[in-house]
Amino acid sequence: MSKGIRNIILACSLFSLVGCHSYAPAWQMRQAQLRTYEMYHARQRLSGELAQSQEMASQLALEKQQAEQSLAVANQRLQNLAQERTKLNDQVKHLLTTLPAPNNPLSGSANRRFEDLARRYPEFEFDPATGVSKFNGDLLFATGSDQIQPGGHRILKEFAQIMNSGDAKQFNILVVGHTDDQPVVKSATKARHETNWDLSAHRATAVVKSLSKTGLAEPRMGLAGYSKFQPKLPNTNDGARQQNRRVEIFILAPDAAIAGRDASTPR
Repeated sequence: MSKGIRNIILACSLFSLVGCHSYAPAWQMRQAQLRTYEMYHARQRLSGELAQSQEMASQLALEKQQAEQSLAVANQRLQNLAQERTKLNDQVKHLLTTLPAPNNPLSGSANRRFEDLARRYPEFEFDPATGVSKFNGDLLFATGSDQIQPGGHRILKEFAQIMNSGDAKQFNILVVGHTDDQPVVKSATKARHETNWDLSAHRATAVVKSLSKTGLAEPRMGLAGYSKFQPKLPNTNDGARQQNRRVEIFILAPDAAIAGRDASTPR
């Protein structure tokens, strides 16, 4: 057999051994490996995210349980506070019904006469709970003055008449003058009242003198001046300042000391 024929036979034998089987190219192998690598890492990532989600779900469930417990505690506290408030309200109602009335020593008759006086003089106030009378400063005095105006003398006369009648004649009074926060600046006013201290005290003195002239005994009276330091309202506008310029008269029990003096002790 010739050498050429042998080569042909050998080639055919090799072809028959290989048959129809083919090998994938290297680039396809690399792509397959890359996809496998990516799928592996994607699976790992998803597994991690799933674990995190499960952990978060457990944490949220725990927080929900804690929140529910806190809410239950808060609701119980609110319920306890509501019960305490109810008890306090009951105690207040009990005190209001059992404690004596506010310290107004005047009788009903005297109270009614003072209330009638307040209705007829809008700038005069009377508190039936305490027996305190308040005279608007403009009712009694002109601005910066301690001279009582005619209308002021009329109401003070009626006030003295009430205090000298019935059981009211056994009581004492304390006259207290107040000013607003405006300083004394006019030279004519400053010559008589150097400061608001002077003006408040001088106005209280003028009221005491007027009451004395209308028959109220001087031993039953005392006076004080508080300048601008006890305003009825904040001194933010003219209306408030007008109300702060006032004279107050406090009704005192017969045995109440005036300015620290025991009423039963002779002078």
